[in-house]
Amino acid sequence: MAPAVELRELSKSFRVPRPRSGGLAARLSNFIAPKTDAVPAVDRLSFSIAPGERVAFIGPNGAGKSTTLKLLSGILQPDAGDVRVLGLVPARQRTELAFQIGTVFGQRSQLWYQLPPRDTFELLGRVYEIDARAHAHRIETLTAVFGLAALMSTPVRHLSLGERMRCEIAASLLHSPRMLFLDEPTIGLDVSAKAAIRELLLAESAREGITLLLTSHDTGDVESVCDRVIVIHRGRLLWDDSIAALRKSFLTAKRVTFWSEAERLDVALPGVRVLSSAAHRTELEIESGATPLGHVVDAAQRQTSIKDMAIEDAPLDEVIRALYAHAERRCAT
Repeated sequence: MAPAVELRELSKSFRVPRPRSGGLAARLSNFIAPKTDAVPAVDRLSFSIAPGERVAFIGPNGAGKSTTLKLLSGILQPDAGDVRVLGLVPARQRTELAFQIGTVFGQRSQLWYQLPPRDTFELLGRVYEIDARAHAHRIETLTAVFGLAALMSTPVRHLSLGERMRCEIAASLLHSPRMLFLDEPTIGLDVSAKAAIRELLLAESAREGITLLLTSHDTGDVESVCDRVIVIHRGRLLWDDSIAALRKSFLTAKRVTFWSEAERLDVALPGVRVLSSAAHRTELEIESGATPLGHVVDAAQRQTSIKDMAIEDAPLDEVIRALYAHAERRCAT
């Protein structure tokens, strides 16, 4: 089966003004004929995504994520390399591609602010040239799946952010796209709204077989929706594997919480740090490879009776920060 997305040695640079320096003559010359430098945003990037995969596409600010998405959607023309999305070359076949993909941007809206969602949905049916009867059925289906019945006649300006995002995602799915690009789809949402959006994305992807490419700084989105993570740094591929493999490779510590008979625990072992201590509760962080977990548990049990214990990995955002730090050290050498 052909990949839904395929990048091979993809590169894109932008020209930026060179900092002005020198005397008046040099500055005047630079004003008349500005000198620029090429700054790579995407640097020989290669990866592929299979149909139906749910992939997180992440990296620090300035890593090249937005530029890559613009290359994938045909907004930008690459300087070098090849890119295909659903078998199409985005920059050359942008119109055909637009009928096959959907986009959701957390900070931008495709809904008409003064109109109710129903009106935007009707307009999108005409934009995508969908048969009126089929479009009406699609609206009915998505309204039921996303729980929009009570919102369809309410002007978008009166919707909460969570309600609007549910409508945004439904709007992006009206033309039955085979692929969905998601850029920070839960930004600004409260905990309940985030959970609802994540569940809807996961369920709709599974039901329709839609390929998802999600960018987000919220690791909850990454863990809840995606099975695989692609990390880029300075325009280059840094990591491409499962989230579980990322944890295993860059997990720097485990966390252990003890509930004890004694009010306080004192576990002084190499690589063990107290994160918090309250009455009968102690949370520890254990550096990987410093002291075996069993030794920590034994040390705690020698002091007092342990009522309960919880063991968990460090949060995914700490794992990702460790990956970024590793990349920066590698770039510095």
